[in-house]
Amino acid sequence: MFHKKDIEQPKARKEAKSLEKHGDTRIDNYYWLNKRDDQEVLDYLHAENAYTKAMFGHLESFQEKLFEEIKGRIKKNDMSVPYDYNGYTYRTRYEEGKEYAIYERSPIGQESKETLLDVNEEAKDLDFYDEGDLSVSPNNEILAYSEDTVSRRIYTIKFKNIKTGELLEDSIPNTSGSITWAEDNQTIFYSVKDEALRSYKIFKHKLGTSASEDKEVYHEEDETFSTYVYKTKSRKYIVIGCFQTVSTEFRFIPADQPDGEFRIFQARERDLEYSIDHYADHWYVRTNMEAKNFRLMRTALDKTSKDNWQELIPNRSDVLLEDMDLFKDFLVLSERKNGINQIRIMPWASDEEHYVDFGEEAYMAYTSTNLEFNTEKIRLGFTSLTTPHTIYDYDMKQRKLQVMKQTEVLGDFDASNYRSERVFVEARDGVKVPLSIVYHKETKTDGTAPCLLYGYGSYGASMDPYFSSSRLSLLDRGFVFALAHIRGGEEMGRHWYEDGKLLNKKNTFNDFIDCGDFLVKEKYCAVDALFAMGGSAGGLLMGAVANQRPDLWKGIISAVPFVDVVTTMLDDSIPLTTGEYDEWGNPNVAEYYHYIKSYSPYDNIEAKDYPSMLITTGYHDSQVQYFEPAKYVAKLRELRTNDKPLMFHTNMDAGHGGQSGRFRRFKETAMEYAFLLELCGKAEHN
Repeated sequence: MFHKKDIEQPKARKEAKSLEKHGDTRIDNYYWLNKRDDQEVLDYLHAENAYTKAMFGHLESFQEKLFEEIKGRIKKNDMSVPYDYNGYTYRTRYEEGKEYAIYERSPIGQESKETLLDVNEEAKDLDFYDEGDLSVSPNNEILAYSEDTVSRRIYTIKFKNIKTGELLEDSIPNTSGSITWAEDNQTIFYSVKDEALRSYKIFKHKLGTSASEDKEVYHEEDETFSTYVYKTKSRKYIVIGCFQTVSTEFRFIPADQPDGEFRIFQARERDLEYSIDHYADHWYVRTNMEAKNFRLMRTALDKTSKDNWQELIPNRSDVLLEDMDLFKDFLVLSERKNGINQIRIMPWASDEEHYVDFGEEAYMAYTSTNLEFNTEKIRLGFTSLTTPHTIYDYDMKQRKLQVMKQTEVLGDFDASNYRSERVFVEARDGVKVPLSIVYHKETKTDGTAPCLLYGYGSYGASMDPYFSSSRLSLLDRGFVFALAHIRGGEEMGRHWYEDGKLLNKKNTFNDFIDCGDFLVKEKYCAVDALFAMGGSAGGLLMGAVANQRPDLWKGIISAVPFVDVVTTMLDDSIPLTTGEYDEWGNPNVAEYYHYIKSYSPYDNIEAKDYPSMLITTGYHDSQVQYFEPAKYVAKLRELRTNDKPLMFHTNMDAGHGGQSGRFRRFKETAMEYAFLLELCGKAEHN
């Protein structure tokens, strides 16, 4: 097992810092760990990494076996389903032995290929590389692409002549990564970040000029809002969007007039959210105006204020309207009913609408890459707990699904070997919480199996039942995997989100615990073999449920966890702050301060027994800073009253999304799985 007497646990020194607010004083003994690049801080992180490596020492060959097993299910030479746009067919290709994608195109109907970008060449000799956005000029001559080589989600935009392969002198640093071409083939629009890594300004760049000469076209001065820019599918308009948790605002110009003045679509109002797209003589507006679950409206091109919006699809109490896709002959809506995605096809010329039938009860379905406007086919993505990711072309007129590609799972994978279930758990307040479950058909649900329960439950992000080939390494070893669709997400509609944020946040934690109790009670899981996992805001969930019910969990995996909620939300220099007040509450207000403090994982660590834990982070994380989990681990080591494994790993080359590369990221997955399998006695030792 993990516990070894000869391995000394790292011990961070204590330096008391008094933090006062609303007459309340908190003492933070590990506040000093936020000094990025300080040698003492680095020494501590390296000591924790060395300790974790030593604790996993007897599992080194097993981790490598798991890594090769996971990697072995992935097709080495692979290619995406091609799509057509503006006269060319685009595809993404992977080659055996290489970590990154190769982007290609060819004229529609021709065999000749052009390499747009070989990311392997761009990333060579770098520990981290992420290609942010690739965007080809309307005349098909220039590729603009963005790259992040640090993992702070700060991108440099570069330009390449596609025909000659020549890299242009233009280079734009410190951007958010997105690229939007105007129709003049000379101008791009992009966003930049402030010191808190908030996208706050939109600039335009003219090819052949220095980035220092770029003109600012919009400045978002409200620190609770972020901004971005895009072009409508019709290619008629450049749109600047501004958003925060409960409000949005858009402004636009004709895409062929990049030097024009942006016009506001509908001025921002608190609690008014909307999104827009253009088709023919109208703007189409998805909005929550007098519609909790959103409705679809439209308005004339020159009358964009909300007083002119006309309803097309009304609000429904049992259906959440999530998105829209516009085509020449069809309107396509992405909806969610009873927690499940639905794709609704509506011809403009008739009332003969229908829903796409995927043939399964519980699944994840979505509209994929659909850049062409004049087509009767829509590209859809589909997956379930037992069905690998599948790309369909759906004929909206003939109502036929055509499989374009299903992700090949190498080895002896057979979907019929796995069972999936969707049940509803009655939470302590009587609310029914969906729970998706998958396991191997030979795994007995008689109270003897180990189980991993995964959750998130924040920002209205819905956790859909999706297939994972890496997860097979657990299922094939007798694990049950369960996905808790807890409040704070949006699976059951907008109210599901609102009932799990602000002063309702504890519903998220209670739902997760109640799902765990259900799995044990209904014998999906052995009473002493229930594990929990979550990342980012899901890491907050992990910290909260560890404090509330440490007895319930055999072990917990917490990735890039947001655990020091009070301190972070009081520090407006940190990215995850001012824009988050409508998610967590503003602790500068006493009511929110005391409520957040009552569940903040770091503030509620006590002198008691805790389950085994594996906590991971990235040193360059721009969303949840490395020092949150570092402080959390240090305080746990100080106060906990047992000596169960507590391991903390910092990826010194990565950020919030983890390691870059197609395969390297599974190194951490293998470590996580080794942790789980060791604790339930299913690991292999060196």
